[in-house]
Amino acid sequence: MKPRSQLDEGAPGAMRRCSSVIFAVLLVELLTGIPAWADFSFSVTSDQRNYTGAGVYNHRDYFLGVVLALRERGAGAFMISPGDIDPPEGTKWTIESLLGADYQWYPVVGNHELPGQGYESYRGQNLEWLRNYNYDLNGVNVPPDIVNPGPTGCPETTFSFDFDNAHFVILNEYCDMDGDSATKGDIPDHLFDWLENDLAATKQQHIFVFGHEPALPQPDADNGRERHMSDSLNAYPANRDRFWSLLKRNAVVAYFCGHTHNYSAVQIDGVWQLDSGHARGRADTGAPSTFLVVKVAGGKVHYSAYRDNHDGIYDYDDIVHTGVLKDSSVPASLAVPLLLLFAFLFYSFLFVRKRLH
Repeated sequence: MKPRSQLDEGAPGAMRRCSSVIFAVLLVELLTGIPAWADFSFSVTSDQRNYTGAGVYNHRDYFLGVVLALRERGAGAFMISPGDIDPPEGTKWTIESLLGADYQWYPVVGNHELPGQGYESYRGQNLEWLRNYNYDLNGVNVPPDIVNPGPTGCPETTFSFDFDNAHFVILNEYCDMDGDSATKGDIPDHLFDWLENDLAATKQQHIFVFGHEPALPQPDADNGRERHMSDSLNAYPANRDRFWSLLKRNAVVAYFCGHTHNYSAVQIDGVWQLDSGHARGRADTGAPSTFLVVKVAGGKVHYSAYRDNHDGIYDYDDIVHTGVLKDSSVPASLAVPLLLLFAFLFYSFLFVRKRLH
C-alpha cells in the first residue's frame, strides 16, 4: 500500500487543496472583515449644471464629453454627483443615453438645486424632482442598497448605502429639521446627529462621505483659481470642525465635494477631501473640466482625476492626477497577531481534516 501522502495526489487531492484555499480565504475575511474579492470602481462628476441633456448642449464640448470619456475608460458600478446638477433630468438624460437606463446615478443636493437658485420651470422643481427620484434603481436586496434614509426634513435627499466592502453617505447640506432647503450650507445639529449615528452603525471597511460644499476650500490644483474660499462649510467654523472631527474618529477615507468648480485633493488631519471640480466642458474655461474615478481593491483605495484643459478636443487626456487614498486594510499593530491566529486556525483545520480521513 502506498503511503497516505501519495494517495492524496490526483483530482481528489487537488479538490482537497482547493477547499483548503477557499477555507483560507474565508478565514481571512472572518479575521479581518475584508471581502477578499472586493474589486470595483465608481465615478464622481459635479457642477455640470445647465450644460446637459438633449438639444444644443448634447455635444462633446460639454457634459456629454465627460460621459463619453467615462464610457471609454469604464464608468464603474455607479456615478455620484456632489451637487449643482440642475436641471437634474438633463444630467440623467445624458447619462442614460450613453451608459444605459440601468446605470445607477446618485445626485446630491447643491445650492443650485434649492428653490429659485437654478434652472427650473417653476420654483422648487429641481428639489421636487430629487425628492421623487429613484435612488434604488435596481430594487431591494440588490446592491447597492440604501441602508439608512435621512433624518426628518430630508429623508429622501440624505441617505446612506452599502456596496461590496464600502459604505457611502450622501448628505443634503441644506437640510435641517425644518426642511430640505433650510440652511445656506451647513452641518447643523440635526444633520450631524444623523450622520454620527449612521457612521457608528456601519461595519464596512471603507467609508466615503459626499456633500456639495468643501469643508476647507482649496485653489485649483493646476492653475490656482480660487472660488468660494470663505462661504462654504467654513462659513460655520464650529460646525465644520465638529463635522471633520467626526469623519476622523470614524476613519472615513474621503469626503467628496464640488461647489468651487476647482479640482483639488488634499489630506487634512487624516481624512482626504476631494473636490471634483466641474464637468461643464468649455462652459467654464477658468479651470480644466474634470471627472474622478475611484478604484477599490480589497483594502486599497486609489483615485484618478481626468482633466481637459480646453484645447479644443474634449478627450480628458490632457492632465491626469492619481493618488492613493488608503493603502492598508489591517492596522500594522494587528497584522502579526492576526497572521499568527490565522496560521494556528488554518493548520488546526488541516490537522482535523487529516484525522477525519
